[in-house]
Amino acid sequence: MRNITRVLALTAALAASGGGMAQAANSQPKPTIVLVHGAFAESSSWDAVITKLSKDGYVAIAAANPLRGVASDAKAVSAIIRSVSGPVVLVGHSYGGPVITEAANGNPNVKALVYVAGFAPDTGESSLALSSMFPGSTLGSALAPVALPDGGQDLFIEPAKFRAQFAADVPQEQTLLMAATQRPVAQAALAEASGVASWKTLPSYMIYGSDDRNIPAAVMSFMAERAHAVKTVVIEGASHALMVSHPDEVTSLIEDAAASVSQ
Repeated sequence: MRNITRVLALTAALAASGGGMAQAANSQPKPTIVLVHGAFAESSSWDAVITKLSKDGYVAIAAANPLRGVASDAKAVSAIIRSVSGPVVLVGHSYGGPVITEAANGNPNVKALVYVAGFAPDTGESSLALSSMFPGSTLGSALAPVALPDGGQDLFIEPAKFRAQFAADVPQEQTLLMAATQRPVAQAALAEASGVASWKTLPSYMIYGSDDRNIPAAVMSFMAERAHAVKTVVIEGASHALMVSHPDEVTSLIEDAAASVSQ
């Protein structure tokens, strides 16, 4: 009788284990998060967000955005997307928004777009055109142009104006490092017209600060409404550097987008 009881118990245990394995095999894998920085920033601007995503079991990749032009930068990001075998959530900050909008095209594993104080252009729109759609941007007066050999210009934010313009809610010591390590954007990239607006076919999420001096809050609100964003988060008093000053809120929105992909 004892032997029969043991056999029944073992059978039940194996059945439960097998069911759990089958459930695990059938569950949707967590998407990879591809993070694309914008102008005047670089990949390490995502450090706090990556740390939080990693703790929650997500693989995150901070792409090195060349900042040379929307189409060419999107090709660089697209190469990273194609190296990922599973689903991808694309996240773009600032000028990284047009880049992810274009990079999603032709990559069916991209399942959602997250705009972190980022432009979400329609076909034919440029970052410059969008930034001036509503008043409020003071970026122009903070820029320091540098002539390029091909006749173009690279744009930096003047170090003395960097904190007030870009990251007013980030500690001063940290903004000094951010100003020193900022990557310039080609002026032509900000003026380049965008291609097909992938947010028309992909779920989009938006987060921005009410005190953004690069992209006015009114512009972000307009783009969020136009894109029929699944979720829009407005952080009162926040600057343009949301991923640095408010990584908790940014991570939470990214994970909202990722969770919808995994369902």
